Amino acid sequence: MSDKSEGAPPSVSAPVENVSELVAYIADGAKPRDLWRIGTEHEKFTYRRDDLGRLGYEGPQGIRTMLEGLQRFGWQPVYEAGNVIALTMDSAFISLEPGGQFELSGAPLDNLHQTCAEVHTHLAQVKVVAEEMGVGFMGLGFDPKWRRDEVPIMPKGRYKLMLAYMPTRGNLGPDMMLRSCTVQVNLDFGSESDMVQKFRIGLALQPLCTALFANSPFTEGRPNGFLSFRSQIWTDTDPDRTGMLPFVFDGDMGYEAYTQYALDVPMYFVYRNGDYLDATGQSFRDFMAGKLPVLPGEKPTIKDWEDHLTTVFPEVRLKKFLEMRGADGGPWGSLCALPALWVGLLYNQGAQDAAWDLVKGFTVEEMARLRTDVPRLGLATPLGQGGTLLDLAGPVLEVALDGLRARARPGAVTADETEFLDALQKTVTLGRTPAELLLERFNGAWEQSVDPIYTELAY
Repeated sequence: MSDKSEGAPPSVSAPVENVSELVAYIADGAKPRDLWRIGTEHEKFTYRRDDLGRLGYEGPQGIRTMLEGLQRFGWQPVYEAGNVIALTMDSAFISLEPGGQFELSGAPLDNLHQTCAEVHTHLAQVKVVAEEMGVGFMGLGFDPKWRRDEVPIMPKGRYKLMLAYMPTRGNLGPDMMLRSCTVQVNLDFGSESDMVQKFRIGLALQPLCTALFANSPFTEGRPNGFLSFRSQIWTDTDPDRTGMLPFVFDGDMGYEAYTQYALDVPMYFVYRNGDYLDATGQSFRDFMAGKLPVLPGEKPTIKDWEDHLTTVFPEVRLKKFLEMRGADGGPWGSLCALPALWVGLLYNQGAQDAAWDLVKGFTVEEMARLRTDVPRLGLATPLGQGGTLLDLAGPVLEVALDGLRARARPGAVTADETEFLDALQKTVTLGRTPAELLLERFNGAWEQSVDPIYTELAY
């Protein structure tokens, strides 16, 4: 949910006159295979080491101090209303989620060795500043300890609007904003047809991805009955902007179809002159006609469209690239494993075709059922044709391994990128999700306390 909208250049400020311009914005993302890149985003929880409380914005143990401390490494501040709310360096971006979750939106990189090095460098920098402040960071899909009303809210205008609007659309939207963390990967496509096939594979396999990375079994100090409560939250956040998108499997799926879908997703805001104007629940189609109540007579710019696309939250999201959004936040190894899985499946044509062969028989109804069941059942979720997601995981990982071998991107001491799938191979071999391993620790060595998680899952 990172926001890179501040300081938009003049070239994107001209009014949009017709829908074809919105379609062209997305289509412009297509690029030749040799220019495909990998962008990894990951969120993590911040906490004080003395009392495990979440960090507020101000104070010597606050988020502002953390952002100021990181500037020694060359990061440049981004301000809103006088508050530093993000950092940028080259093509990377550090931003804040509403509850102070710390997000790295990584630069677009050529290979997974670079991606993993970027993650390592970022976490090393964060650790230096955190140790000086007496704070920590950890990877988990949902806050294991604190109530929603105990989480400080960051001073960003869009979050105030969203937190007020979300309870009108579902019960768990504020929990998504304040108490959840995810890791995602952003991937390129070569053409409209390539985008469609990648989108369909991504949606079909997103429940498996959720199961492999399930890592949020605790709420307010106790087991919550789910393996990925973060995933469950999205089922009760806002039906207008979430879900599996059945139309993606229709024959006319393409840039135009996704544009028409996004046009009908209600708006949150319009960003003007440093302020977020309240447009919650209003229509982008009316905006196109100059009939938006908050800006009567004014038409949107391409930057408004870009902002609006960031407020659409399906399991796979299309902008100028595809975002795979189904994984819980987790430990260091999972931050590299998530992009490795999707790059292996989708960045080699043979692997992509093999991945499609694995899922092309899935019906929309079966995918919807998998999406419904996987937060609670994880890898034990039944498949419609027999077996479980665990049975599907092995063949999918084999395809991903083949895809990474075929890419043949060598590291300093390795011939390819397959090493980054090791964490997932261990999960499949064990047949248990990360969440199930945490529950075993909770009922065993942790003596039914979640407090040890703050050291055992710390970065």
